[in-house]
Amino acid sequence: MIKTEAKGFSTILSRLSTLSERELLSYWIRGEYEEAETYWKLAEKAKELGLPERVVNTFVVLAKESKEHGDRLREIYRRNYGELVDVDIPGVEAEVLELTMESPEDVVDVLTRAMKAELFAKNLYEKLAEETGSESLREVYLYLAEIEGSHYERLKCELEVCEKIYVKG
Repeated sequence: MIKTEAKGFSTILSRLSTLSERELLSYWIRGEYEEAETYWKLAEKAKELGLPERVVNTFVVLAKESKEHGDRLREIYRRNYGELVDVDIPGVEAEVLELTMESPEDVVDVLTRAMKAELFAKNLYEKLAEETGSESLREVYLYLAEIEGSHYERLKCELEVCEKIYVKG
């Protein structure tokens, strides 16, 4: 699994390195909205499965934060470029997050995958910050890396709680 994720990381990074600043920002905006939608769906499913309210709330908070980040990036984008352009590269987190929860016990796997997705995005943002020639983009990437890191930590706390509840042994 780690090799696949590392390969996916380098493939996406390679493709992203060919994009202009405008295309990169457009890509990240779409990614934030996709992430928000994923977390909303997880919140709904967690509630439906009767998972602890704190897990539902974590997914809701992550959904709201991701949407807010998308909105902020979109405002920066509009001021500089106008309308979004389409970029045909899979979203970073979408590549890692293939989430299904059919039973409460699945939450451990979902939280683990979500943590990997957040860490994947954090590492990618940090790498892009290192490689960009644009100081303004570098600041945006570092900000996004910090946010993804905080998402990772929030999910890690939930995983620790859920492992105690749902992992027998």
